[in-house]
Amino acid sequence: VTENRSDLEDLHLYATPREQRFRRFASLEFEGQLYMTPYDFIQAVTNDEPTRAKKWRSLSKQELNQILMETPPVWKGSSKLFRNLNERGVISYTEYLFLLCILTKPHAGFRIAFNMFDTDGNEMVDKKEFLVLQEIFRKKNEKRERKGDEEKRALLRLQLYGYHTPTNSVLKTEGEDLVPRSYWDTLRRSTSQALFSDLAERTDDIASSLSDTTLLVHFFGKKGKAELNFEDFYRFMDNLQTEVLEIEFLSYSNGMNTISEEDFAHILLRYTNVENTSSYLENMRCRIPEEKGITFDEFRSFFQFLNNLEDFTIAMQMYNFASRSIGQDEFKRAVYVATGVKLSPHLVNTVFKIFDVDRDDQLSYKEFIGIMKDRLNRGFRGYKPIQRYTTFKSCVRKELYSR
Repeated sequence: VTENRSDLEDLHLYATPREQRFRRFASLEFEGQLYMTPYDFIQAVTNDEPTRAKKWRSLSKQELNQILMETPPVWKGSSKLFRNLNERGVISYTEYLFLLCILTKPHAGFRIAFNMFDTDGNEMVDKKEFLVLQEIFRKKNEKRERKGDEEKRALLRLQLYGYHTPTNSVLKTEGEDLVPRSYWDTLRRSTSQALFSDLAERTDDIASSLSDTTLLVHFFGKKGKAELNFEDFYRFMDNLQTEVLEIEFLSYSNGMNTISEEDFAHILLRYTNVENTSSYLENMRCRIPEEKGITFDEFRSFFQFLNNLEDFTIAMQMYNFASRSIGQDEFKRAVYVATGVKLSPHLVNTVFKIFDVDRDDQLSYKEFIGIMKDRLNRGFRGYKPIQRYTTFKSCVRKELYSR
């Protein structure tokens, strides 16, 4: 085990916030490149800070091969895949970015992502097509690199991508910046056949210089010859979203079938830029004195709705332009029309009690959309821990369960 505290702090000066977070949670190193385990990834999207001191364990070639040999095929995937793999897996930085994209995207976007990889249009994605992702995200990241010591930045790129990279980028032409804001937009907008052809020409060289990962073996088999169809791709993405939500839900439910409305509020507010969270929590406590609880199905449906927030925003803006707030029935109908997700009356009532700060039983664009948009940056920036207040009923419920 090698502890790289001085190097960590030094290179952090040249890393972007996303790179810094990956480096903080990554626990493995192989031939100079850093990797997360599946456990590390789950920690990175559910915790504020790593639960362990920063140490990068150097893997031998034999250890890496053994880990990859134990990787299940994609058709054996489940919503417990990352928990089952635990420490027996390796995830690269570009794959970390890809997995983060999945967590906040609607199911309709799964087809878009698949089609972006499927450059030959044969309804299958092979390993070479998927490796174009490495180039897209790497070149996207070059636009964000912090200036400074070129030697340090080269070392940082080696840690993140496994090889030294040239500074020129095919994503940029003279006098024109083609790189959009988000990684998802990079996939969606920068995928013309010409661009993919340019990038695909390099994937053979890239593949030969990079080690296989758990994700590559999971998708394309131990020999890299298998192909990924849309059904398996969709199931993987849906399972990942479900798994992270299950982990969050179970961390608050303590084995019960529901979490309290207050715990639900904690989870929502945790990923926002709201400064005075206590006022929201106090507002909800006063207005929902009787705890009923939020089931996992309700919990999951709400986060599926949030992944469709962009479409719902259009509906909300229509009310906003008319200088109107909306009531619970209008909110529920707008959610269903815009996203196809049905929210239970109790869940909608809970959301209103949390975000209706002026207590007029109406939600304005500012009260809800403005706050929830912050939540979609989950995993891409630092977390703001929220003090947990425990209601009397929550204490009683957890005490009874502990017996």
